[in-house]
Amino acid sequence: MLKIGIIIGSTRPGRRGESVAKWVHEMAQKRSDAEYELVDIAEFNLPLLDEPNPPIFGQYTKPHTMAWSEAINSFDGYIFVTPEYNHATSGALKNAIDYLFNEWKDKAAGIVSYGGGTGGARAAENLRLILGELHVADVRAQVTLSIFTDFENYSILKPAPHQEEAANTLFDQVVAWSGALKALR
Repeated sequence: MLKIGIIIGSTRPGRRGESVAKWVHEMAQKRSDAEYELVDIAEFNLPLLDEPNPPIFGQYTKPHTMAWSEAINSFDGYIFVTPEYNHATSGALKNAIDYLFNEWKDKAAGIVSYGGGTGGARAAENLRLILGELHVADVRAQVTLSIFTDFENYSILKPAPHQEEAANTLFDQVVAWSGALKALR
């Protein structure tokens, strides 16, 4: 069975990403097409990239990198939950992604973003550029959650009803592409 990681892309205190990722995970648990697992980058305590060698060589020297590599390599695909900070994904997520290369390669990814008026759409587009360089096939479907309409009092996640349908389309595409790319890995 395919294994999909739902990556919480923020380490910020008071972050909304954890509640968004749990909502995504709860919907994923209703499906039988893959195993879904939450991955919190905060738990890996990754400092600003501190490996002496480029990640494409896979010659890791730090225990935190080895643990991160093992976790990410275990998945066939990913769903990134990213905030939008200043029209981009979070620095913490970018840093976590930059630690690795081959672990991401030839896998599929979907994006669930959250933010102001555009629901984090600019962060999702920024993340797509990064994923493309890593040979990750990002799917077309995405979920964009607005702080103004999908969160009560700008803090408690209360997604509009159409968001669940958007998430299920995202799951369908991530699973399909993760399976299709398995032959390349």
